[in-house]
Amino acid sequence: MSDPSSPFIKKRDTPSWALYQRENFWKANDGEVPPFNTHPDRLEELAKAKLTEAGWYYASSNAGLSHTHVANRQAFFRHKIVPRQLVDTNARSTRTTLFGHDVAAPIGIAPIGINKIYHPHGELPVAKVAGELGIPYCLSTAGSSPIEDVARAHDEGRRLSEPKTYNPSSDSINGAPRFFQLYMPHDDELTLSLLRRAHDAGFTGILLTTDTWQLGWRHDDVATSNYAFYRGIGADLGLTDPVFKRRLAERGVDPVKDPAKAAAMWIDSIWHGRAHGWEKACWARDGWREICARELEGGKEERPFVIKGIQRVEDAEKAAECGFEGIVVSNHAGRQVDGAVGSLDALERIVDSGVGERITVMFDSGVRGAADVVKALALGARFVFVGRLWIWGLSVMGEHGVRHVMKGLLADLDVLMNVAGLRSVKEIDRGLLESMPKAYSLVNEKSRL
Repeated sequence: MSDPSSPFIKKRDTPSWALYQRENFWKANDGEVPPFNTHPDRLEELAKAKLTEAGWYYASSNAGLSHTHVANRQAFFRHKIVPRQLVDTNARSTRTTLFGHDVAAPIGIAPIGINKIYHPHGELPVAKVAGELGIPYCLSTAGSSPIEDVARAHDEGRRLSEPKTYNPSSDSINGAPRFFQLYMPHDDELTLSLLRRAHDAGFTGILLTTDTWQLGWRHDDVATSNYAFYRGIGADLGLTDPVFKRRLAERGVDPVKDPAKAAAMWIDSIWHGRAHGWEKACWARDGWREICARELEGGKEERPFVIKGIQRVEDAEKAAECGFEGIVVSNHAGRQVDGAVGSLDALERIVDSGVGERITVMFDSGVRGAADVVKALALGARFVFVGRLWIWGLSVMGEHGVRHVMKGLLADLDVLMNVAGLRSVKEIDRGLLESMPKAYSLVNEKSRL
């Protein structure tokens, strides 16, 4: 158990996250209980019981038969951690850097849309908790809160953060960075408006998601006509955009009198089914750089533009050749292309190609615990984003639920590093793993891991 009086705590450059384990064990002495069980299986069950059927379907649905979802978990199983012993990990550090920013751990909040179907306050409590913990936050274009409100919530969390959870960066963004995940509209003026709003609200960079020109075929959602936007729910981010408000006026749509039509018009402009190519992605990146131009020093761009959704080596190499600052290896957690390769398997091939020596390679899809984070880092990811875990926490207990889940994940990482002989994130490399051949057995179509 972690000793809160340990002299080594003062020598650490990140919080002693493992103390959260002790805090929860101690609660019974004060007549309290921990908020809820953070085991992914139990957490998923709690979220299902809390949410409406529509909310649960959207939170849990995957493309097709969920085979990509299963493949994501299978890919983690074939890599085993081989702990190191008798290593002085007392002053261990979970700190790392991401695009020049000090962050408290190599774990960030992945972008997920329509948070108001999980909790009335939507993205705001999630952003606040990320700011408190000193970890990166990503806001989705399909978010259900205005960009500016989310930025303020994130800043509030930063102000509440203990000083040692991060070192303020040298630019205008202090503390953990925040990213805006862009679903690129078919309306160029609207795209630039979103980028400008993100910039003005202090977002550190852009993640362009390229695997979701439209939603994958998700049986449960289709069967129940489950699409919140078509019910007039969750379009606040779009309805507060000056260009989109002008588009509504041009079409004679009043968002107050006809919220469903207004919200449908918004979402149809970003999940529009019109595929963009590399040329268009470069256009959006150049637009972002132009917006950020006044902050250039010595010709170096301070706020990165990243491609999210990369799974093929040639696409990763193309991103590097085109001058993008990074990629997120991701299959959208199995929600877009059914029968696709596991995201971790894709990461391994991409890193082996050497792309990581040219651009920042990040990872998401299928992460359920600290061991998964460590495995992705060991295989060459610079950073790992998590999604469904915090969505379930938000569903169960709002802000407190997100905080409990994320502090639990950080404690899990801290404890794992201690008992596996890891003194810093930099020591997590492929030598930590014993990797088995890719030999996945066939799975029953109804199985879910």
